[in-house]
Amino acid sequence: MKRQKKAQKSTKSVEWLLAPDIEERTNKLIKSLDLEWLSYGRLFFYRSINSKARAYARAWGLPRLWQRTLNVEPAYIVEVISEHFDKLNQREQDKVLLHELTHIPKNFSGALVAHTHRRKGSFHDKLENLISDYLKIS
Repeated sequence: MKRQKKAQKSTKSVEWLLAPDIEERTNKLIKSLDLEWLSYGRLFFYRSINSKARAYARAWGLPRLWQRTLNVEPAYIVEVISEHFDKLNQREQDKVLLHELTHIPKNFSGALVAHTHRRKGSFHDKLENLISDYLKIS
């Protein structure tokens, strides 16, 4: 019986680069869709390179215990995964950004909203409404 070769692990580590282009586009989306609960000064945007994640983007929150320990206000990071996100056209990229913004709760607490399916007004309902509004203005 032959042994299968193990896949070689990449030695490249993940790089995180500030993404002012994503920040600008997201701020335009926030303004045009009137998402007033999203605090411009507490949203940060990064593009990762060499990530093994299968996602197009991720939202990161700063949990309350970290806020308290570091004596900082709530904050969020939107990370776009370059290998996947950059291949999308602008409209699809905007939809991905709206998806990530939907993870940020209206109380802007540092927590994240999960993908819930059980009740009316769920994550996916809110996302569909947001994308519908976006498509009307684009």
